[in-house]
Amino acid sequence: MVGSVGGWHSRRERRASAAEQKPSAEPVWHHQSAEEALARLGGSQEGLSPEEARQRLATHGPNRLPEAKTRGPWLRFLAQFHNVLIYVLLAAGLVTTLLQHWLDAGVIFAVVLINAAIGFVQEGKAEDALKAIRNMLSPQAMVWRNARLVSVDAAELVPGDLVQLQSGDKVPADLRLLRAKGLQIEEAPLTGESLPVDKTVTALPAETPLADRRCMAYSGTLVTHGQGTGVVAATGAQTEIGRISAMVANVEQLTTPLLRQMAQFGRWLTAAILVLASASFAFGVLIRNYTAAEMFLASVGLAVAAIPEGLPAIMTITLAIGVQRMAARNAIIRRLPAVETLGTVGVICSDKTGTLTRNAMTVAAVDTGERAFNLTGTGYDPHGAFMHDGQALLRPQEDARLAEALHAVMLCNDASLEQTDAGSWRVHGDPMEGALLVAALKAGLDPETAAKRWPRTDLIPFESGHKFMATLHHSHTGESFIYVKGAPEALLGMCATQRGPDGDAPLARDAWEGRMEAMAAAGQRVLAVAVKPTEPHRSELDFADVDADLTLLGLFGLMDPPREEAIAAVRTCRDAGIRVKMITGDHAATARAIARQVGLESSDEALRGVELDALDDEQLRQRAQAVDVYARVTPEHKLRLVQLLQEGGKVVAMTGDGVNDAPALKRADVGVAMGINGTEAAKEAAEMVLADDNFASIANAVEEGRTVYDNLKKAILFILPTNGGEALVVLAAILFGFHEFPLTPVQILWVNMITAVTLALALAFEPPEPGVMSRPPRDARQPVLTRLFLWRIGYVSLILTVGTFGLFLWEQFQGASIEQARTVAVNTLVMFEIFYLFNSRYMIAPVLNLNGLFGNRYVLYAVALLILFQLGFTYLPPLQALFGTAPIDGGTWLLIVVVASSVLFIVEREKTRVRERLSPAPSGAQASTD
Repeated sequence: MVGSVGGWHSRRERRASAAEQKPSAEPVWHHQSAEEALARLGGSQEGLSPEEARQRLATHGPNRLPEAKTRGPWLRFLAQFHNVLIYVLLAAGLVTTLLQHWLDAGVIFAVVLINAAIGFVQEGKAEDALKAIRNMLSPQAMVWRNARLVSVDAAELVPGDLVQLQSGDKVPADLRLLRAKGLQIEEAPLTGESLPVDKTVTALPAETPLADRRCMAYSGTLVTHGQGTGVVAATGAQTEIGRISAMVANVEQLTTPLLRQMAQFGRWLTAAILVLASASFAFGVLIRNYTAAEMFLASVGLAVAAIPEGLPAIMTITLAIGVQRMAARNAIIRRLPAVETLGTVGVICSDKTGTLTRNAMTVAAVDTGERAFNLTGTGYDPHGAFMHDGQALLRPQEDARLAEALHAVMLCNDASLEQTDAGSWRVHGDPMEGALLVAALKAGLDPETAAKRWPRTDLIPFESGHKFMATLHHSHTGESFIYVKGAPEALLGMCATQRGPDGDAPLARDAWEGRMEAMAAAGQRVLAVAVKPTEPHRSELDFADVDADLTLLGLFGLMDPPREEAIAAVRTCRDAGIRVKMITGDHAATARAIARQVGLESSDEALRGVELDALDDEQLRQRAQAVDVYARVTPEHKLRLVQLLQEGGKVVAMTGDGVNDAPALKRADVGVAMGINGTEAAKEAAEMVLADDNFASIANAVEEGRTVYDNLKKAILFILPTNGGEALVVLAAILFGFHEFPLTPVQILWVNMITAVTLALALAFEPPEPGVMSRPPRDARQPVLTRLFLWRIGYVSLILTVGTFGLFLWEQFQGASIEQARTVAVNTLVMFEIFYLFNSRYMIAPVLNLNGLFGNRYVLYAVALLILFQLGFTYLPPLQALFGTAPIDGGTWLLIVVVASSVLFIVEREKTRVRERLSPAPSGAQASTD
């Protein structure tokens, strides 16, 4: 049973962490000794009996994460209609149905259904995130029952069960470890730790952070090395991963700035339409002596004119085009409104491991005492150079002490390197050993040749208890020697001498400790390597052989290096006024070093998780404004930081790849997950997934987000004057007592829908404005309809009203029929919009230039298509019958073009006045100064 106890230590550790978060009456498992924990959990070294296990299963429930209650498909679908703008569209559809204009009603209802379908498909992200976390749980577990090791469904584990762990196992529950032999567990998805963690059984202080609880093993993490035994301390929802699942379910997901603004606009518009329609109805009946039936139809026409039926569709299509553009730049958008939110992001909270860094250990430095070397190249690609004093060594193996140190780490090594079919390099085994192997390959050494020349005879595997690995080798002439690599603090105590240019010399311990501290300060993990000759033909290796008289060969500094493209992306973000903050579960020294290398604005100070706990919300809110590096943090810390930054008025993007990132990803205004190395839980909680795991893609996505918002504003600025002009035409007809209106409701719907799907849609393809990434993020609280926008909408509406109403009256004075007069009015309104479309391409900058008139080919396509539609509207008999139109001659068309073109020159003159008022602001800032 001794071996079995070793197996159950690892599982127990996970349990303790979850228990620590429970009410104070619950034991803090990592603070309990192994014996105390086993006793308090009612376990034994023989394991539970099947009967006891069944009773506990009935008490505690299965070891599964509970599934939250979700709305059924029908409720989810109906919820998509709960929006004021959708209510306005439904009202428009109902009105057109009552008017028996079936085609227009069908178009409106189709727009509503498309919007609902998009929302329905996008919804359910929280449920997907929970399912992804559930899938991380181990399906099977090796457990001791009645002194027998059996395989059971992980869902049947109960507190007190004795679980056996070995390399390759996924930990099935939170465990307090009882025995650990060389046990290492990869906890990066849970804690952000970039390397597998060495596990022990020693009890720890109660306040020990999650990432430092070495006597615990947590559900969903992976055993990478060794064996262990642990007693189950928590199952299901009580595990650490269960707590994260509950956090994801309970996190409030914020709406986007655009959705908030458009919801407010929709409420104002609805109120304005109702007030205006009611007032016009009363005015017509009481003052102009219209009948109630006449004024009802007139009020309907006024309401239909004021409703921007095409706006929701244009918003959706513009966002969808932004999604396609971002996908081409490796940013996959899962939630459509997130496209626009990216344009307001002021803070990016980034995980370190795998996001800013490559999540691939690399030897960055080698120090042999005599000389210090820096290595180029990153990841596991065995191409790179050894640099000394700024010069690359042409033949590193010719430096005898460097070559010997590299031989040592190459032979005292169990990792192997493989090149995949795709050309990338992959390490099999421990990542740090893989990095050491790559360093030897960069120097031109051949592991296979060395292994044949100096074959291994015996070894002492690495364990956290003694902190080193030793291998015994012999040559074919019978010579034997021992290589040892491990923690420098352990090896320095085992070494008596150091290798030097003139042979071995007494160990200069103080000098080596200074070199160790310098490497650690640079964020590197330090390994030492030593050698000891032994008697010829030696075949066995004991601890006594390596406890003294070793000769130190050198130190190796390893780190997970930052991505080169991330450094450039951080610089781009700073230029765009975006603050990048690193939030990681890794050590503070490592986090500060990476922060300096990637160029974070404040990289000298790092707040640790325990320090965050000591600050109240107001104190942390103030510190968060200045501090950009946060280390040894838990999921709760990440979520708290995001919330406090949001409360300070910041629009926050959060990047990450682990389960521990999921709650903060969901809470953030834009959650960004890694597509290659990210967990499914992180992807499902995020709005955006990076297909290339490249932080630089975030900067590209922000540029696209700003462009999308600019284009949405241009579309709004184009569409609303059309509705304003139509409403003013109808209102003027009521005020002047016309009994035959210039525009009928069905003609108004035609203009609204046909111009929206042609002209307004062309604005969605507008390229980025000049300097879009040189201006600060826009204020998310700034309304879409600024004073300049309201002025422009009213100004252009008046121009459209005067021109359209004037030509309608002119045609009537010329003796034209009402059908011909209305046809002229509709075509005048449409032609006004064609010319105004060019004005709308730039909100402030001049458009009367080659690029302004011809810079967007989609605008030209849309104009040509709309002219074809209007010719059909005017001359095709079926459309004449449907819309009440009549043919008009060429002279009338010329008059329409001359009148309608006036808007182009009048608005350009108004823009000139605006630019003069805003001077000396550069014209390239037009998108941000409106």
